[in-house]
Amino acid sequence: TFMLSNSFADEEERLSCLIRAVKSVYASTFSSHAKAYLKATPYRLEEEKMAVIVQKLVGSHRGDHFYPSFAGVARSYNFYPTPPSRPADGIVAVALGMGKHVVEGGNCVRFCPRYPRHPMPFASLKDALDGSQRYFWALPSDDPESMREVDVDLSAAEEHGALDLLASTFDAENKALYDGVSRKGVRVVTFAPILKHHAFPLADLTRQLMFIAERGMAHPIELEFAVNLDRAEGSGAEFGFLQMRPLVLEGETEDIDLAATTPESVLCHSTRVLGSGRIDDICDVVVVDSHRFDRARSLEAAAEVARFNAVLAGEDRNYLLIGVGRWGSTDPWLGIPVAWDEISGARAIVEAGFRDYAVTPSQGTHFFQNLVSFQVGYFTVAGDRSGDHVDWEWLRSQEPLEKGRFGRLLRFEKPVIIKMNGVKKQGIILKPGSE
Repeated sequence: TFMLSNSFADEEERLSCLIRAVKSVYASTFSSHAKAYLKATPYRLEEEKMAVIVQKLVGSHRGDHFYPSFAGVARSYNFYPTPPSRPADGIVAVALGMGKHVVEGGNCVRFCPRYPRHPMPFASLKDALDGSQRYFWALPSDDPESMREVDVDLSAAEEHGALDLLASTFDAENKALYDGVSRKGVRVVTFAPILKHHAFPLADLTRQLMFIAERGMAHPIELEFAVNLDRAEGSGAEFGFLQMRPLVLEGETEDIDLAATTPESVLCHSTRVLGSGRIDDICDVVVVDSHRFDRARSLEAAAEVARFNAVLAGEDRNYLLIGVGRWGSTDPWLGIPVAWDEISGARAIVEAGFRDYAVTPSQGTHFFQNLVSFQVGYFTVAGDRSGDHVDWEWLRSQEPLEKGRFGRLLRFEKPVIIKMNGVKKQGIILKPGSE
């Protein structure tokens, strides 16, 4: 995606920028990321038919930037429902600014449109503050040559008045979170004025759209939208319905037996699992250790994982991937920011929490769609779930085939056994030779 600010005074220069953007989209098919992605699919490049869509951006000029009040993704099926919601009630993820923050797995607000006053809970006030949005994405309006969003500090949004209907205030003295921005304190993006006080009918709109779209496609769907509240007086708010796609769901009818011979034979157990079935031909494991990983150097960890993936791809070997934080997040402080093609050989992925911070399970749009589309098993190991664990001590005791600063490549003579119960959403991974 390329974005144009159209801030040139001369229309010929604007046209020149548009032509350059269209050429750049076509040229992107020759990138290594696109080629690696295509290689993982059954499609052939010479049979691919491609179009470029030109769409008007939803938003307003605020200071030196252009961005909507907020943007988000609505999914009519929720893979990780929390009471009182059910999977079929769907889930909506929203964030201040452009939708890149939501689509690529950044911190955002998630809620069920049927129960908007019950956003996804945090274990504590500290987790809520740590998990809050700290920056947003916007298009520079003072740089007509720029075709990409840039990240902007949250303080700029407050100067523009964009936080008025989206934020709450943390009072450090009372250790309490208050709706709105009328008090002094730290701003926290909670969408409380909208979700709790109905300043904008976001829950009703997304719920109705998901219902209509799901009926029209006869299938669960995912849609992207953007909302601009800051419009000319008397013109009302603008809800931009941007795009929609069918949501790929795996078969969840297989009731796999998850029994293990002994507790010591279990490498990983999770009560939040995507996928169904049994995988018993994986002898390679790529691990990013919870004790060795440094969040400040997550880009280096991602590069190591990509190198291991390339080595195993060259040998035509699939593997089990285990790491901490959120896989595929663009925010390097939330996890390991790998691109999909950099872990394309993984048949199953384990996402474990940090030692000091709980990260909510991945539901970032593009990365998450790839997981489901390619039928990759996905284990979320959260500290707040009884029995969920990864045997890190056993992994550390194994002699690696290759070793990096943060990651290790392990190879075993016997395969690890991966079992996923699609009915119960649970799974276990057994150590080699346990069956």
